[in-house]
Amino acid sequence: MNIHHRAGRRSSGSGAPAERGRSDEAVLGARLVGLGATQLDNAMDYLREGDQFVVAKIDRLARSVADLVRITEVLAKKGVALKILDMNLDTSTPTGKLMLNLLGSIAQFERELMLERQREGIAKAKADGKYKGRAPTARAKADEVRKLAAEKVGPMEIARRLDIGRSSVYRILAA
Repeated sequence: MNIHHRAGRRSSGSGAPAERGRSDEAVLGARLVGLGATQLDNAMDYLREGDQFVVAKIDRLARSVADLVRITEVLAKKGVALKILDMNLDTSTPTGKLMLNLLGSIAQFERELMLERQREGIAKAKADGKYKGRAPTARAKADEVRKLAAEKVGPMEIARRLDIGRSSVYRILAA
């Protein structure tokens, strides 16, 4: 996602203001892929009236129509336009707003179909005995955890020796 500043504010890309005289429109770039919602929230907080929020693809911005609506409402309240590059879509126009909502609905529909097919495939594989899920790791070592705990070995050391998480050690000991 990129943030284009229109009101003379500049950014060097590091969040600090750029030197005067570099350009009228500065760009702060960050990829949303793999970033948590907190990064999106940080970008949304950084936006100011007159900015343009640029994303490469709509599915990199929102996972559902509800998310898309929430994000576009926040952007509209701030006076920020949204531009989606792969669709050449700009929400600063009425047509762009209409297309965004239509495409967002279609994207959510496709995702729900994909998830439904995935669930059906897993159910069929389970029925055929081919899908057993993830093998239990820590619970299979419960007896060893209890034995080491009885020997007064601490939870951190038990976790290290058995190569399991510390929270798993506590869960086993609490049971």
